[in-house]
Amino acid sequence: MLHLLYILAFTTLAFLAVGNLIRNMMMLGSESQRFYGNRGEFRPNSDTSARPLTSQRRRSVPHPELLDSQGNVVDEPFLVMRSITVEDAREQLDALYEASPSVADDTRSDL
Repeated sequence: MLHLLYILAFTTLAFLAVGNLIRNMMMLGSESQRFYGNRGEFRPNSDTSARPLTSQRRRSVPHPELLDSQGNVVDEPFLVMRSITVEDAREQLDALYEASPSVADDTRSDL
């Protein structure tokens, strides 16, 4: 009897988890289709006109890290990475290692 209770409990938890996953995926899909203007104003992709927002529309607030000190949405990238080869990375790391002051101390102590 206890085994059936465990199976029923875990089946219920599995259905709740899958339902939550589906809800979150739908919410993520709808959030990704939104367009944020220069001031963080919400406009759907289909409506790209420059008319101001009415107070009846729901305003979406962007994440605080995407705002500058005045509260405007930042449109520039925060991190730009360029890809380099493994050999280039090793050469740069070797150059940094050899330029560090502890390398000169280690070579003197070996003598």
